[in-house]
Amino acid sequence: MNRPRFCRPIVVRGLTALLFGLSAAVASGPGAVAAGGPPKRAAAEADAYWTAERMAAAVPSTTADRKGARARGGPVPPSHPFDGLPQVGTFFWTDGDDTGRFCGGTVVRSPHRDLAVSAAHCLRSPDPRKRLTFVPQYHDGQKPHGVFPVEAIYIDQRYYDLGTDRGARWDYTVLRLGEREDGENVQSVVGGFDLAIRPGYAHRSVRLIGYPGSSDAKYPKPLDCSSSTHRYTSTDPNAPGDFLEIACAGYVGGTSGGPFLVRGADRYALIGVIGGYHTGGDTPDISYSSYFTEDLLDLYLAAVEGDPPASR
Repeated sequence: MNRPRFCRPIVVRGLTALLFGLSAAVASGPGAVAAGGPPKRAAAEADAYWTAERMAAAVPSTTADRKGARARGGPVPPSHPFDGLPQVGTFFWTDGDDTGRFCGGTVVRSPHRDLAVSAAHCLRSPDPRKRLTFVPQYHDGQKPHGVFPVEAIYIDQRYYDLGTDRGARWDYTVLRLGEREDGENVQSVVGGFDLAIRPGYAHRSVRLIGYPGSSDAKYPKPLDCSSSTHRYTSTDPNAPGDFLEIACAGYVGGTSGGPFLVRGADRYALIGVIGGYHTGGDTPDISYSSYFTEDLLDLYLAAVEGDPPASR
């Protein structure tokens, strides 16, 4: 049976919210797609492989990351480079041609302290993903908190079946991360943000962070911007759905997976990731996110429960 649909916003704050979700729903979660259970030496090998030069040479995750050069009219809040946040980082991997790829991601609070959220279009491709690794607060070629190998990728089966456009409303993924070389879990090292389900569309102050794929600097920094969000209903019949929309300048290709953050009483909550409508937007000045619904909560619970992988 399917998990029930909730009417009120839900903020997942680790074990308490998890138990609430489990008691309200007795069902198996949607499909997970395994990245392969890495051996304990995986973190050390990934740390050695992902040098500053290799990380800097990595390119955006997919050709579907279609940020163009056209800007909308009217004022758009500027973005600026900064050293990043510990909970926000970059996934790095190599494809079938050994080309380095990257996409943004954010650590969210969970009982096992090992989950992150990103955009599904970054990782949907069947192309081999080797050395898939998360680097929290990557900036200037540095790995200030070490690296965490990816153990499993949870993507809604409908996103696989429908593709990046028709499935745009499910453009999010939960990833389970392995331990750092010293045995520490990622949330124990950098902390994590609450995961907000059905957070609403209209927010006056949202922080948008993204890792651009083009930069004049040898070792790029993430971008930071604060702006408001509202509801955007797609007019493209090939990419239906309602999405979060935000205006922030300079979010070129490569920023996919970066977080939409809303400040709570004592920490941020994650309400979106760059993706969704046209895999995040058609211009550098307007970005989108799929709306976080109980479908994402299902992925989160599946990751916590360790549900087995599903076939594509």
